[in-house]
Formats: sequence, C-alpha cells, structure tokens
Amino acid sequence: MRFFSDNAAPACQPVLDSAAAANALDTAYDGDAWSKRLDARFSELFETEVRTLWVPSGTAANCLALAAMCPPHGGVICHRDAHIQNDEGGAPEFYTHGAKLMLADGEGAKLTPDNVRAVADAIAADVHRVQPHAISITNATEYGLVYQPDEVAAIGALAKERGLGFHMDGARFANAVASAGCSAADVTWRAGVDALSFGFIKNGGMTAEALVFFRPELATDTLRRRKRAGLLLSKGRYLAAQLLAMVEGDVWLANARAANAGAALLARAANGRLVHPVQANEVFLRVTADEAAELRAKGFDFYDWGPGEARLVISWNQTEADIRPLAEAIGEL
Repeated sequence: MRFFSDNAAPACQPVLDSAAAANALDTAYDGDAWSKRLDARFSELFETEVRTLWVPSGTAANCLALAAMCPPHGGVICHRDAHIQNDEGGAPEFYTHGAKLMLADGEGAKLTPDNVRAVADAIAADVHRVQPHAISITNATEYGLVYQPDEVAAIGALAKERGLGFHMDGARFANAVASAGCSAADVTWRAGVDALSFGFIKNGGMTAEALVFFRPELATDTLRRRKRAGLLLSKGRYLAAQLLAMVEGDVWLANARAANAGAALLARAANGRLVHPVQANEVFLRVTADEAAELRAKGFDFYDWGPGEARLVISWNQTEADIRPLAEAIGEL
C-alpha cells in the first residue's frame, strides 16, 4: 500500500547475501578484494575503462562528481527542478566549496542544448561573472522522463564544444536504461558523459551507490575528497559487495524492469489524470485534495507534489497484486 518512495523499498536478496559473504576479515577502507574488483566489473558493464568508487549515498556521488569538474569559483548548469538544486540541502555548494548552480528551464525537467545555451550565452565572459564549468542532467528526471541516447549526445556535444564537464545524476539510472532499451554505454560515455552517479539504493540496494568516472583521471583527487568528506568507510567491502551483487546477472536491470512495468500498469488506470508520460517507475497524477484524502483513507501512501498533483513511485519488489488495488482505487475516483 506504500507508494511514497522507492527509497523505502527493501534490499533485494542478492544484496543481502553479498553483505553476509563480505563478513570476513579483509583489508580496511577500499583495499579489500571486493573494492578492487569494481573497476574491472564496471568497465565490462560500460564497455570502456572506468574508475568506480563506492559511496554511501546519492548525494555524495552527485556532489563528489561535481567537485571533480567544477572549481569553487565556477558554476554548474542544471534544470531548476533538478535534484541537486531542490533536494540536496546545499550539498553541491558545500562539496565544491562554493560553486554556483545555474538554473535552466525545460519541459519535464529535461535539458536541451538550447536550454543550456540560454543560460551560458547570457553570461558575460569577464571576471565579474561566474563562468559555467559543467552541465548536470538527471536520468530519469524528477518527473520520471527518460533521456534517449541521442538527447544526451546532443548535450554532450555542446559540453565538448564549450569545454564543460558533463555529469549525469542517475539515481534512477537503471529505470532509465530499462525504459530506453539501450546499453548503459550508449546513454553515458558514448554520448559524452564524464561522470555518472549510478543509483542502486532505490533499485534494491541497501547502503551503497556507485560513482563512475568515464574520464578515469577525475578519480584521483576524488579519492582524497571522499576521505576529507568523511565518506571513506573503514569496512568498504560491504559497499563494494553490494554493488557487485547488483551488477552480476544484471540484477539492477531486472529490478528496474519490474518497477517500470508496475508503473505502466498504474498509468493505464490513470483515466486522463497523467501529468507527465510514464517512462520509468514514477507516476504523476492530477488529483484534488478530496481525492487524495479518499485514496489515503483506503490505506495508500504517496507524496503530494504541489497543488492538485500526487507522485506515486513503484518499487522493484511491488508485484501486480500489490499495485492493482491502487489502480482500481484510482479508476473509481
């Protein structure tokens, strides 16, 4: 009955098993056998050489990535509804030691090259103005819309043309890849992305996210930033083991496909109430306050998303039997 957030979902069994398997004496911090396997395994997944660091939260992954690409006197162009702008508690500015977030528009919280140019071109290239150093996009966006590889590539080409770093916030990256039907490589480094915050916790993970650098040299200083920020956990093998468990056998992709299918089921019951197309595992509905109260009275839990809107999130473990009662309740409104 809970559709508030996939952050609240349980960890999947392979992740739990991996933590138990890692419960043995090994080297501390990131020198253990599991952590040493991350680069090779993620390089295989992305079909290119990468550096992969475990971190305990998506906020840490996003902000360490931005700090690697943007100096304190620089700026990061992002959508005004981006997670790094509205839901990170000022962490991007904290981790970058003061870099500015430069806010762009775009339907469904998606950026386009034109949106990015509208921000960048309005900034005089003088010492009095903060200059952009990076672009950040969220896939899937805060409204559940998915960037296709060509859309990412168009922004990537602009980033390369202007010498800007390119970061992807992939808190629901698995859902985006499952929806787009592309490879993980096609929507990241092949499209010009330099760093990815690869989300696992929402998708069946427990306490580990992956920060993936497609420009491996960016990882060097990030290792020190991770330590300085208090994010170098002494028993890092437990985090590394979780990431490896999600990647092995494409558990990350299977979980995302299940969540996306559940959201599609809910969308079919929306009866013209959809605010945005359902492309991942989030459903945004138009509901009055009375209708929202009616759903809650029946036991359903969800997030109010501004006046007259509700956000429903499907988790990897919710079955059709779990979702159908809500679909029927929506249909009865």
